[in-house]
Amino acid sequence: MGNKSSTITTANRSSSLSITNKLKKSLSSPLLATSGSTAATSNSTAVLPHSAQRLLQNFLLIWLDTNIDESKEDFKNSLKHLRHVVALTTIFTNSQECLNFLSEIKKEKVFMIVSGSIGRHIVPEIHSWPQLDSIYVFCGNQSPHEEWTKKLFKVKGVYTDIEPICKALQTDRERCDQAMISISFRDIDALFMYTQLFKEVLLEIDDDDTKSIKELVEYCRLQNDIAEDEIKKIEQEYHRYTPIWWYTAPYFIYSMLNRGLRVLDVDIILKMGFFIRHLHRHIEKLYHEQQSTKTATTSPFQVFRGQGLSIQDFEKMKRTEGGLMSFNNFLSTSCDRNISLKTFARPAALNPNL
Repeated sequence: MGNKSSTITTANRSSSLSITNKLKKSLSSPLLATSGSTAATSNSTAVLPHSAQRLLQNFLLIWLDTNIDESKEDFKNSLKHLRHVVALTTIFTNSQECLNFLSEIKKEKVFMIVSGSIGRHIVPEIHSWPQLDSIYVFCGNQSPHEEWTKKLFKVKGVYTDIEPICKALQTDRERCDQAMISISFRDIDALFMYTQLFKEVLLEIDDDDTKSIKELVEYCRLQNDIAEDEIKKIEQEYHRYTPIWWYTAPYFIYSMLNRGLRVLDVDIILKMGFFIRHLHRHIEKLYHEQQSTKTATTSPFQVFRGQGLSIQDFEKMKRTEGGLMSFNNFLSTSCDRNISLKTFARPAALNPNL
């Protein structure tokens, strides 16, 4: 999407919407549908398994502990802290139900909090599951569990308090979002052409920003996949900040847009269409400003990105040397090589699933 100018013009807004509806129909297929796996109950702080819930982000959190008591204030406070980081939190007190649920997750990454007594037995069994990204052992006494967790890469630590877990979750959430992008190593095909056309149409439509923000907010609240304070932030303060600020801020915008583009969720893409336009135009504006300054250089400058690839994708990339590689989203990069290397590339290199 970057700096390329739109090349498709439309006679009016109604014709743009007509094309968008056709593209939505073309892109809507079982292969592109999201595989939601959870739903929140309206009268409970916990989240219970359900097969029909749509997910708006790339990840969800599972908490497994046979001793959880939802009526206790400690649990409620812990869950409140967790939901500020990962809104969709699924609680289990039965190990087999938890494993059955986890085995059905296909398109998302899972963060898992598990008690030490249960984790000792099940974590070694599920550690290699690709959908499982990070594990946090939560217990009352660290020492009995530090030894068995040492050689398990996905275990981020043994914790006795919820606050350090939340901090680790925030870091892992950002890394997870960075890694989960759609990369194509194939020749240009029909789907590629559809998405390009879809993008061009989105960039041409001029909607009412106030209405678009309201529709996005209502949509997010309906799905119950995003923390309410994050929704209120964009509802009340969207115009206070630039699109790039929103995209790089630790809120749901980056994750939701990333997921929509990664799995081609047309509903998400349409709901975020106004933001895609704003971000695209902001990047274009900065680019033209840089080119117009007297100190602007005509030489290309180098940026860095740390990116994990599955073994399958890496083999595809080797086979298509000299060919095309396409990314179906906005790429975050850095001028500092060490940031990309230490924060993203090295953790990916240690991941046995990559």
